[in-house]
Amino acid sequence: MKSGYPCRKSDEVLPRAAFFTFTAPFNLLVLTAIASSSLLLFGVLLTFLIPASYIPSANSDYQNASLLAITSMMLVGATFEELLFRGIIQNLLLLWLGNSWLAIGITTLAFVALHGHYFKKPVMLLNIAIPSLVFGWVYLQTNNIVVPIIVHFLLNIGITLLFKYRWLTLKA
Repeated sequence: MKSGYPCRKSDEVLPRAAFFTFTAPFNLLVLTAIASSSLLLFGVLLTFLIPASYIPSANSDYQNASLLAITSMMLVGATFEELLFRGIIQNLLLLWLGNSWLAIGITTLAFVALHGHYFKKPVMLLNIAIPSLVFGWVYLQTNNIVVPIIVHFLLNIGITLLFKYRWLTLKA
């Protein structure tokens, strides 16, 4: 008999939800590196493609803070959001619905809803939805909540530092 949780809609058995699986540490590192660098590149490309008027001014407020304050804010934010959205919501939806991508999609909609201040600048919703899908996917692939936390943190701190030190500027 397979161990795991039975799906509602079929006899298929889902793997147990795991927060901290470290069975393949090299794969965890590779997925973290690929997802982080890809999302950082995505953020940089959006910056070049989207005019500054489409980006909320609140995004630049925290760039004047100290490096320690920025790092702390980004780490706390990424940890809280990933524990809530991937660790709780995505896991519960996966268990209830039995479909990984549906669980990731609904979790992404909830993640976007939390970032409601972007609704005034709808193109910025891409900047929330795409990373959320990636966070959900890496969590699904690794069964380790630490991976999406690190990817989320590296994305946020990377973009913030690029702007703080003026290595990246908004398109006029």
